Amino acid sequence: MRYDEYRSHDTVGLAQLVAKGEVHPNELLDAALERCARVDPAINVISLLMAEVGRALADRPADGPLAGAPFLIKDLSQDFAGYPTSSGTRPLRDLPVEHNSLLVQRWLDAGLVVFGKTTTPEFGSKGVTETETFGITRNPWHLDHTSGGSSGGSAAAVAAGIVPMAGANDGGGSIRIPAACTGLFGLKSGRGLVPCGVDGGDAVHGAAVEGVLSRSVRDSAVMLDIMAGPDPATRYYSETHRSAYGEAVHTTPPRLRIGFTHESPLGTTVHEEAIRALEHTATLLESLGHHVEPSAPNIDGRQLTKDFATVWLAHSACDIAAACHRTGATPADFDFDTRLMASIGRALPATSLVEAYERWNLHTRALSAFHDTYDLLLTPTLAEPPPRAGTQNIPAMAREILGPLLEHGVGEAITATDNPYDNILSNLSWAPFTQLANVTGRPAMNVPLHWTATGLPLGSQFVGAPGSEFLLLQLAAQLEAAHPWAHREPPEPVGLSPAPT
Repeated sequence: MRYDEYRSHDTVGLAQLVAKGEVHPNELLDAALERCARVDPAINVISLLMAEVGRALADRPADGPLAGAPFLIKDLSQDFAGYPTSSGTRPLRDLPVEHNSLLVQRWLDAGLVVFGKTTTPEFGSKGVTETETFGITRNPWHLDHTSGGSSGGSAAAVAAGIVPMAGANDGGGSIRIPAACTGLFGLKSGRGLVPCGVDGGDAVHGAAVEGVLSRSVRDSAVMLDIMAGPDPATRYYSETHRSAYGEAVHTTPPRLRIGFTHESPLGTTVHEEAIRALEHTATLLESLGHHVEPSAPNIDGRQLTKDFATVWLAHSACDIAAACHRTGATPADFDFDTRLMASIGRALPATSLVEAYERWNLHTRALSAFHDTYDLLLTPTLAEPPPRAGTQNIPAMAREILGPLLEHGVGEAITATDNPYDNILSNLSWAPFTQLANVTGRPAMNVPLHWTATGLPLGSQFVGAPGSEFLLLQLAAQLEAAHPWAHREPPEPVGLSPAPT
């Protein structure tokens, strides 16, 4: 199959070709592997190639709603038996897992042909996909820029045409941020709809959920039917009635009341391109008959982000501790940025963690009050275009100063200051809008409706009330029909400019 033919289909479309006998899964896998060999040296999206697994899966009898379609899974939480889940870190890179995670098993049962794992920042801890172990994953639209994170490898793989859809997860924006950076659709489902896996429970105190990144809304809708459903082995079990999400793309949403804001919850500057993207989306919504007006939840955005960061930092400390216990590694074996976050997390008192987590409930109630009036909240997904690669890491001078102190109380020194979160909030200023949906457990999506004057994607975010996944998919499909994006393709990779250090 020629690449242009392969690229013209989404995952559902490829599976339909297989079902009709018009193409064999091995032909699709060949196309995916050939595309991967062509572009991956430039964009760096594959942390583990599993071509032999893909061949075995392509040779099995085609069965399942997505049978025969090539697929990549994220190298974080998405376990494939007999292969390592590195989580972007060197100590776990060669440690095989014993069993498939529940979500991966559902993907295999759906007939998907898994042939590799995609890059992620260490433990999914950053909004850019850059590690000391696997290097920088770049944006196919402009290789000098980031593809976002933590699902940046999956996003870049889909945008570059290796696969039309790939596995992802989202603990603070890790589906929506890379979707916005690379011109993709990305839905973060609400808390509890999609299971975390065999060994996973409420990841990051329930902030993190599993999902996918895709070029088409249809792919994400059909995939949500495959992924959704309770895990009977978890602490919480609730079987709820739901519509078939795949039907959402065939139905028109009701006239919606949508409140929008481009004000950063951190009080920081929002780039004119992000404002332009939001205004374009608002105008398009009005042309489709929806009511759109300025409004925002009554939430202290800086406090919410601090409360999110407190839980995140504590989990960073636990991630390193658990990896050390499993492998015999020492903290020095991990990335500098991760070690610094873990040092702060270890220094935080337990009362700070409990108080921050308790305030999550206050933020959730405030967003619920907003949804009493509005069906959806509309914001930019990012406060600025995708940053240049390498600019979101701790500067070299700071590393030289802090490095010797990492295991000697630097975390305690930072948390003892009056404003220990200042640097964290500053680093989140380019992506301050996404954490709200994770803290509150609400579904949210990035819709790719805008490209900047320099050719970089910049999406819009919608946040819904509990159980609004079907409505979000309806609206996304309506926007996709009115302003299509799947046909847009980044240029072929060319030479790189030196990345900042």
